[in-house]
Amino acid sequence: MDLVLRYRMLSDESDHFVRDFEVRPEMTLAEFHRFIIESLGYDDCMASIFKSDSQWNKHQEYTQMDMGIDFESAPIAMDKVHLLEVTSELHDRMIYLFDMLNERAFYIELVEVKRAEQDMDYPRVAFEHATAPDQYDPEITVDDGSIFEEMMGEFGEFEGDDNYDDEY
Repeated sequence: MDLVLRYRMLSDESDHFVRDFEVRPEMTLAEFHRFIIESLGYDDCMASIFKSDSQWNKHQEYTQMDMGIDFESAPIAMDKVHLLEVTSELHDRMIYLFDMLNERAFYIELVEVKRAEQDMDYPRVAFEHATAPDQYDPEITVDDGSIFEEMMGEFGEFEGDDNYDDEY
């Protein structure tokens, strides 16, 4: 079966920023890193990817270079690990740390596993909203509100039924 993983990437620096990536599960984390950098228009940089839990707590670290350290929680080289080894279930999460000095990161969640579409090239950006935060200066990032507010705006004028009694 030819599968595709769809990841949603968010930023805590911009409520408007959203990217959905569709990639093959056999892609290595190193290839995923290069794809992210290229799709955001960022310069190549040192980065780490962390497997995280549902509360975005960092767990296993994956680095661009093999650190040569051999103990249980040692970082693992990105080129030795495939995406499916890190995120195999829906809503599995990763933290993509792209600015080590300032601890700036993107938050990535597996939102869909589906069959590959015929004649579609992967990896690909399947959805994008707003420009990415500036790679070097978070102060430059313009955030004009929230995509949630934008998408849910039409529901803001719901007046409901004042005659409804929810008590029994």
